Amino acid sequence: MQRYTFKENFKILFKIFLMFFLRWFKITIIKQKQLCCIVVVLIIPLYLYNKPYTMKALWNNQVIAESNNTVVVENNHYFPKESVKPEFLKPSDTHSTCPWKGLASYYSLDVDGKQNNDAAWYYPDPKPAAAEIKDHVAFWKGVKITD
Repeated sequence: MQRYTFKENFKILFKIFLMFFLRWFKITIIKQKQLCCIVVVLIIPLYLYNKPYTMKALWNNQVIAESNNTVVVENNHYFPKESVKPEFLKPSDTHSTCPWKGLASYYSLDVDGKQNNDAAWYYPDPKPAAAEIKDHVAFWKGVKITD
């Protein structure tokens, strides 16, 4: 189950509105056979707007993870494990439990000699309700998530 922030919901609704409006406008121009170059001008932005955006996890001026396929749960971006740079992750003995996701394990970050203890977490064996975040890693404690 993918959950979105208000900003992400607004982006999705705006995208739907924009696509509907531009398609209607494009069809109107084509029917009138006027200003054909406007059609080309409208198609290029639609292509660029539909491209997936890449999410990045940044800490200590380094990109820790980068993916255009994150899973958003409870306003946290879970990055696919293969998109996280393993050289920055150090296993931690810390664990916590979520009633619906299961037992979480943690990583500490080690970037250019600086440590951020337990700044990343993952669910090695999530409960069925959270199966989509298996093999995914999320961040907190000062790790900035940007698009």
